[in-house]
Amino acid sequence: MKKNPPDVWGCSHYVKKFFLVMKLTLFLVFFFLASANAFTQKVTLLVKSATLNEVLRQIKDQSGVRILYDAGKTKQIQCEGIKIVDMNIAEALGQVLKDTRFEFFEEGGVYIVREMTAQQAKILRIVGKVVDEKKQPLPGVTVQLKGVSIGTATTGDGSYVLSIPNAPKKFTLVFSFVGMISQEIVYAGKDTINVMMKEDVATLEDVVVTGYSNIRNSSFTGNAVTIKKDDLLKVSKTNVIKAIQSFDPSFRIKENNRWGSDPNALPEVYIRGESGIGVKQMDKEALAKSNLKDNPNLPTFIMDGFEVSVSKLYDMDPNRIESITILKDATATALYGSRAANGVVVITTVPPKAGKLNIDYNFVGDVTFPDLTDYNLLNAKEKLETERLAGCFEADPSDQWANPYALKKEYNEKLANVTKGVDTYWLSKPLQTVFNHKHSLYVDGGGESVRFGIELLYANQDGVMKGSLRDRIGAGLSLQYTYKSFMIKNQISYQKVRVKESPYGNFADFAKQLPYDVYKDEEGKYSTTMRNWGTGSPANRVNPMYEPSLHNFDKSKSDEFINNLSLNWNILDGLLLKGQLSLTKTMGESRRFYDPLSKQSANLNPLSLKNLSSGTLYLGHTDDLSLDMSATLSYNRALGNHMVNALVGISMKEDQSDSDNSTYIGFPSGALSAPEYAKEMYNKTNFSESTKRLVGFLFSLNYSFKDIYLLDASMRIDGSSAFGTDKRFAPFWSFGLGVNLHKYEFMKSMEFVDQLKIRGSYGQTGKANFPAYAARTTYLVSTDKWYKTGISTKLQALGNNKLTWETTNSFDIGAEITLFHDFLYVKGSYYNKRTIDLINDVTVPTSTGFTSYRDNIGEVSNKGCEFDLRISAYRSKDWLVIFNANLAHNKNRIEKISESLKAYNQRVRDQFEKQYVYGDPEQALQTQPFLQYEEGGSLSSIWGVRSLGINPADGQEVLLNRQGMMTKAWSASDQVVLGTTEPTVQGTFGFNVVYKQFSLFTDFMYEAGGQRYNQTLVDKVENVNVYTDNVDKRVLTGRWQKPGDIAKYKSLVTGRDPVKNTKPTSRFVQDYNMLSWNSLELGYDLSPDITNKLNVSMVRFTFGMSDILHLSSVKQERGISYPFARTVTFSLKVSL
Repeated sequence: MKKNPPDVWGCSHYVKKFFLVMKLTLFLVFFFLASANAFTQKVTLLVKSATLNEVLRQIKDQSGVRILYDAGKTKQIQCEGIKIVDMNIAEALGQVLKDTRFEFFEEGGVYIVREMTAQQAKILRIVGKVVDEKKQPLPGVTVQLKGVSIGTATTGDGSYVLSIPNAPKKFTLVFSFVGMISQEIVYAGKDTINVMMKEDVATLEDVVVTGYSNIRNSSFTGNAVTIKKDDLLKVSKTNVIKAIQSFDPSFRIKENNRWGSDPNALPEVYIRGESGIGVKQMDKEALAKSNLKDNPNLPTFIMDGFEVSVSKLYDMDPNRIESITILKDATATALYGSRAANGVVVITTVPPKAGKLNIDYNFVGDVTFPDLTDYNLLNAKEKLETERLAGCFEADPSDQWANPYALKKEYNEKLANVTKGVDTYWLSKPLQTVFNHKHSLYVDGGGESVRFGIELLYANQDGVMKGSLRDRIGAGLSLQYTYKSFMIKNQISYQKVRVKESPYGNFADFAKQLPYDVYKDEEGKYSTTMRNWGTGSPANRVNPMYEPSLHNFDKSKSDEFINNLSLNWNILDGLLLKGQLSLTKTMGESRRFYDPLSKQSANLNPLSLKNLSSGTLYLGHTDDLSLDMSATLSYNRALGNHMVNALVGISMKEDQSDSDNSTYIGFPSGALSAPEYAKEMYNKTNFSESTKRLVGFLFSLNYSFKDIYLLDASMRIDGSSAFGTDKRFAPFWSFGLGVNLHKYEFMKSMEFVDQLKIRGSYGQTGKANFPAYAARTTYLVSTDKWYKTGISTKLQALGNNKLTWETTNSFDIGAEITLFHDFLYVKGSYYNKRTIDLINDVTVPTSTGFTSYRDNIGEVSNKGCEFDLRISAYRSKDWLVIFNANLAHNKNRIEKISESLKAYNQRVRDQFEKQYVYGDPEQALQTQPFLQYEEGGSLSSIWGVRSLGINPADGQEVLLNRQGMMTKAWSASDQVVLGTTEPTVQGTFGFNVVYKQFSLFTDFMYEAGGQRYNQTLVDKVENVNVYTDNVDKRVLTGRWQKPGDIAKYKSLVTGRDPVKNTKPTSRFVQDYNMLSWNSLELGYDLSPDITNKLNVSMVRFTFGMSDILHLSSVKQERGISYPFARTVTFSLKVSL
């Protein structure tokens, strides 16, 4: 037991801070709402002839805004023919005061009109407003006098004031904004110039969102991939992570052949290969679906400037995402320092828009059904015939106890079952076809200064195994206020996730059942055990349908509250101060209950003659609080031919975690599972708590000269409480260089070249993905037993003050080219990453007094290349045809290992040498390959003993030892690397076709060059016991039967004798090539004529499918513990 239990909230100090920030936020919001009208009033004025004094008074009366001026001087000025329609105050005053000797400025909400000096009178003042196609204001648009460095930027309401000293009679203004088509307007004597900018679809991806700042892609030397919301939704409308890997070949979900489509098996993802060891194969929990906590290969996920967990993205509604940017090399990620070694995924959500009230409703319904195409099992008739051919009903002459009559009787009884139609398709018993649905509603609107957004979500996700589910309920509120150069934004969100595991347990238990078995008794109730047919059959064969009929359950829930507050202050033109604060509170509860009648081993006190009270409840609670703060000062300005984008800042993060676990036993019935019904606690409640802090100081520079020569540089110094006192701080850095060759004068004559850019970068990033106190000496406080001196304390783990940071040195070089007016786009890159000082547990003898020790234990490298191809085959008014393809190659290599990893290798070898009694489930582990760590190998190596195949003379396998000598004895010390699961190439390809209101999108995933260990051939063919389990249909093919046979597999064990397990050999390592039809979507948008009649702005219908087809060169069962599934999707989107 650890420490005393925490208070209810875990850490009341930070909870008070949380509510204080909430109160302050609400106060500011209401204050801003109350005062906003004063600064967003519109003015409409029609004056034929009046003095300036009278005109100013009318503006003041209409708007309610204070305007100070000299009445005596303004009475002398006559105004003629003034027409102002729906202008804001600045535009109206600019219109009135033009061609006069007066000017105005605003201070503290008060507008001051004063007389200009003689020198100022020579300054031409141009005012106006810039909006988008929806007439929404565009803040931050650059307004510049062409050819010189005189310019300004629009404010939060889209307005601007540009002062031009000694203005020429004729000049041109350039309006530019990221994602918009630049406009050039020739001055024609009007001092009010309003502009509507159109979206530039071709350049929407020309900005790289790093999470700290936005950088023009043309001047960026890092490696990044940007994915828009519309593209994500084409692949999946429910699973963001799955959709991402269709657009970046280096972003991959780790293959999980065991848990298939389980909705509660969260994906493990990595970018550009695995660089950390993490949980070793022998240390994994038997029922662990994924290893996400402190995973050393997981990238960092940043949402709107704040770090979030992978589960947050997994449960997120894709409709709320505006774009996702994947940062891959050191230049792109170094600003995140110790969180950057595995790459960074930056998620930008859809911000609220000003203007009329916008309402978006999205409905997604999908039909999901199990995919069992990779299972190749026998039916009842085939299974009985296979047993007969294997000699299961023939008496062994050498066995004096054999009873031919009993064997014949057993065969006839099984045959009778088959004859009367018993053919149980066990695979279908725990499965179902489900209809899932998701509803999301988003409402936004507001004025130029105040904007709001409200979001609601309900998502139901039932799994294809009965009883499994993952449901989400979410709500959020976003408020944004802009006043002059200030913008404050607050986002509050709540999400509840409800999880339930299938009571049917492991799908593999159903796959091995005998199809001629009857699983119900004469009364129609589920039998506790299956029939014992005879000698060689287990005495107590469990009926897999029995446990689900009880009141067993395994469920959990979590509640997450997030408050994100940000403040932007444009101090000067191009100078921005930004502060952010995020508080995340997560509370979880898990309950796992076993009915008193349960026969599972987890039921700690099963019923017996001596024990009349049974049933077990496992109860757990978690309480996490995360505080994330940052402050940055950035400067972004064009100075003649020089473009400078610099940033300095500081960030701080603190994570607190409290948890408790308790066990209760003895329940009166399965219907009464609450703790108060328990007879007693099995042991005292276990408590644990931890705190981890991280602070970082950062600097970055993005510079370009004439937009030809490019430079990026960054530096970050991180300090982490997870390390010992000797190595608490570490620097991380990067620099990159690039050249836009197409901007050279000699290249401009080549009109078919739209873009040609080369770049390179090098830097060092790090990671600290391990538990909070792993580097410190920790003690286990036991309160189960008390002594005269009090409770006992013992050493649990020895600290390591010299534990140093795990760092990754990355080199990246690449080029991208666009030809023939965006007809062809090609991007390629090569990278070399080397991770040093890998951090992991060191196994130590128990005689030392503790069990684990954390140390730096090795080095791993990843080298590879990536290619992206896009062909815009056809563009016209009604048609758009685009083909996409990408490819990635990665070579993972273990460069250095320590003595501790060599000790782990010995543990693996010892496991293979253990002697198990017949029927022990642990014996099955000896048939599986276990990863070992060897210099020159990889983290995805397949280990086993080399095999020359089956000897035609005697049917025995001929093996090669490490010295290359032939042997028939399998030895753990002879294991070598036989292959790797890492492919030589992998990627996706597909196309997108748009015709008027119709659209068609599809994509395929492929993989080639790797290997797989075909465990199905081992477990269901060569090692299978034909009498006790169902088998693969290949069980009788390719068997050695007599001398001279050329065979793949050993001879079939006849009769009912135990089968000797085949341990890992190269006979079962097969080349793996895969093609998967990943997704298909057909969409239709209602025409404007129809939507106008319906009084809606947009209606879109889609039909889609995912996981449509899977082709593989390795024929093995997929989804061992939980099957894979296919999905057909229907969706509707309505915008009002």
